[in-house]
Amino acid sequence: MSFSRPLTTVLAALAGLSACLVSGHASIWHPSMYGFNVTDKTFPYDNRPVSPLMNMTFDQWWFHGHLDFPPNDGDVFELRAGQPATAEIACNKGATTFFASSEGGDIRVPSDPNAVCPNSPPSAYHTQGLDDLTGCALAIAYKSDARDVRPEDFTVFSVNQTCVWTRFTDFQVPARMPACPEGGCTCAFFWIHSPDSGGEQNYMNGFKCNVTNATSAVPLAAPKVARRCGADSAHNKWHAAPGNCTYGAKQPLYWFQAEQNNMFEDTYSPPIYTDLYAFADGAQDDIFEDSYVFLPDPSPLAPLPVLNATIPTLEFTTKRDFAQARRRHAARRHWMSRVSY
Repeated sequence: MSFSRPLTTVLAALAGLSACLVSGHASIWHPSMYGFNVTDKTFPYDNRPVSPLMNMTFDQWWFHGHLDFPPNDGDVFELRAGQPATAEIACNKGATTFFASSEGGDIRVPSDPNAVCPNSPPSAYHTQGLDDLTGCALAIAYKSDARDVRPEDFTVFSVNQTCVWTRFTDFQVPARMPACPEGGCTCAFFWIHSPDSGGEQNYMNGFKCNVTNATSAVPLAAPKVARRCGADSAHNKWHAAPGNCTYGAKQPLYWFQAEQNNMFEDTYSPPIYTDLYAFADGAQDDIFEDSYVFLPDPSPLAPLPVLNATIPTLEFTTKRDFAQARRRHAARRHWMSRVSY
């Protein structure tokens, strides 16, 4: 019995297998990134932007250890105030618009242009399906030199709770984001996946960014550490504790590293960018110094904070932008008013 196959068939199968092998995990991809051209050969270990971070020293996990691999001058990710910023998230640079500088070339699939990991199941990017997603976040530091940025400088300004799921992922930018200093700002992408779909892995990718279309000069408030406060059926906690939430500006979730964590949850309770930690889906519109008129320290019995209702109306590009901002504001007020889910 013969098992021979045409050489072209074998090569095609190997190419598909290769794409699958390189497509575990995920990161954002943009020329503004630190480490945009890092490959699995750059470091003594696989430190590509998609490689997960866990049990690492601060120098290894902070900015993914890519501070010595900055973006080229002029490569900046634009954040237009009040508008969505579309990022490409993929398991390999070859699955993105920027495939030309990928060591493996173009692995996109024309029939599925929004695929995060072409020819791979969702488990390749650590999820069992839409109901198993844990959200991603973008954070900003108003410092132009990334080497001056410390963990407490980053403020989460946008969350997409349906992430990682599509290559093109929108992150809504708050309409009141102030302009960056001369030289721009420093941003980063953060993701911690579901405990059902892999190990205790963090993802962080820093990038150069700049806020445009700014209409407000109110600074961001000093970010605080998020607290677990939402309903958590996985741990038989059926009711939220709204008073225990951290409201307003929050730091990213730094977890499961060898040093400089701000989260200390165990293996099967990772901190995530959802309502469980008071990260609303979309723009984080309450992160400014004047966002609240009353903001008590969180505790299980603390009273709820009071949003500032006198913030002046901003000029929005379209009526649709204004309507979206009003819906986000109303949704946050409604969430805060609930005692339980």
